[in-house]
Amino acid sequence: MKFMELGFRPDTFYTVEAVRSVSSDLQNDLIIQVKSTKYLLHKFPMLSKCLRLKDLVSSQSQEPETSQEQKVIQLVDFPGETEAFELCAKFCYGITITLSAHNVVAVRCAAEYLGMTEEVELGETENLVQRLEHFLTSCVFKSWRDSLVALQTTKALPSWSEDLGITSRCIEAIANGVNASPGDDFANVMETGLSRNRSRRRRDESLCNGKAESSRWWGEDLADLDLDLYKRTMVAIKSSNRNVSPRLIGNALRIYASKWLPSIEESSPVLESVISLLPTQRSAVPCSFLLQLLKTVNVMNVSPTSKMELAVKAGNQLDKATVSELLIPLSDKSGMLYDVDVVTMMVKQFLSQISPERRPTRTQHRRSRSEENMEEIQEIRGSLSSSSFPPLLVKVAKLVDSYLQEVARDVNLTVSNFVELAESIPDLSRISHDDLYKAIDIYLQVHQKIDKIERKRLCRILDCKKLSVEASKNAAQNQLLPLRVIVQILFVEQARASIVTNTNNITNNETAVLRRSFTTRREEDADLERVEVKPNGGFQSTPSRFMALCSIPRQPKKMFCKLLSISRSLSQRI
Repeated sequence: MKFMELGFRPDTFYTVEAVRSVSSDLQNDLIIQVKSTKYLLHKFPMLSKCLRLKDLVSSQSQEPETSQEQKVIQLVDFPGETEAFELCAKFCYGITITLSAHNVVAVRCAAEYLGMTEEVELGETENLVQRLEHFLTSCVFKSWRDSLVALQTTKALPSWSEDLGITSRCIEAIANGVNASPGDDFANVMETGLSRNRSRRRRDESLCNGKAESSRWWGEDLADLDLDLYKRTMVAIKSSNRNVSPRLIGNALRIYASKWLPSIEESSPVLESVISLLPTQRSAVPCSFLLQLLKTVNVMNVSPTSKMELAVKAGNQLDKATVSELLIPLSDKSGMLYDVDVVTMMVKQFLSQISPERRPTRTQHRRSRSEENMEEIQEIRGSLSSSSFPPLLVKVAKLVDSYLQEVARDVNLTVSNFVELAESIPDLSRISHDDLYKAIDIYLQVHQKIDKIERKRLCRILDCKKLSVEASKNAAQNQLLPLRVIVQILFVEQARASIVTNTNNITNNETAVLRRSFTTRREEDADLERVEVKPNGGFQSTPSRFMALCSIPRQPKKMFCKLLSISRSLSQRI
């Protein structure tokens, strides 16, 4: 830290009963009061350097004398109070004073208040205002550390510091001092989370040297600033320093958020400011940090715009998220534990980055379900050998299915929320539907009271052709699945057995298990469907096998033929 000494005389100020005086052979002829402290001073040294005091004394002399007692000059709202005034007074007496970044702002404001400019003293020596300005310009604003300390002291005198341009000059000096090298990987320092470690590695700076040795420290240093000064400083850094990478900006914001968000009751302004300062570049801020902010947003009174902005930024790099990070608590009237809607929004944002020609669509898959038998078999063959999916899209699909398994345990999660999120992932990006089936199974176990329509709507998103043999065996015996799903599984496994050999081949025993499971399930459903109410109040019987087959949604006649073929084939193999 830089220092400046002015004056050469020893300190002769002393205190008697809250009155400060100067040791001198001359009797004092000037009484000044700052706050509750009185100063017994002399006109000659004070008036020769302070234009304001000169004017006040002049106006006093023109007033009619009402008593012999000396009049006291009240300095109301004096900036810097007694400490700053005494330093100015000592300068007038030539007493040695020491200035640094800690007190220069207060003394500069006090000198301005007293009018200690060149107008009152013309000569070879400069008055206090000019000397202070020279110290600020040549030393304080040339040092990162001193500029930061001086900026901190402006909080005590915000109006004066703004009017004199001290605050803006401090911020400009700090912005210029942030000189990150292009290859500096500060972003990796805290990649694992919001760190509170303060690695204060101070640097020896030569006089008037504005370049710092490293960029690893400046984010931690700026975290000491209050919100307004921090925001202004970060805006200046972002706008004036091309050498500062977006990742450095993002990590500086992480440090600030980690310090202030947990400790302030009203953290919404901090959160809003941090969000507004986030870089626009993808991966400039880790996805984990963005999701942490989203979790905080949901428990605070933060604007929907800020939440949307966070969701968009997190969605841009959703492939880097984990399931635990996506479990964003929700506290609203819906009663749901987690914010499934914001995750759906992030998935859609992620998909918007993929070019249309590479983006799989749900219509492609739905169109295939209406094709002939051979086309379905060919699609099964294609799904088993396809490897043309964008890797990141496949990764996000697996992430969403794992996330669905977690949120499916929420008793207040609606079928609509579940289905919307599941369908936001294009079908062709799911190489396997095992994880999706597991999520559906969990949901059905937790929500066993949902009606038949919702159960069918939920299971309609499942593609039986993309289930593994183990998943198919489990699903065929799952009493919670609609009958139509069991039928589809049997057909798919039979088609797969006729096409695929080696690793994808289904053994005779496995086929028998599937067949027995279907037969048992069909008989159980027949007990429920055998009797039907007539319009006139009577009853009529309906063949259970016919009703079961009619419950299959697509092309019942063709499916009937398929099932007969499957049955004969299975009988021959068993």
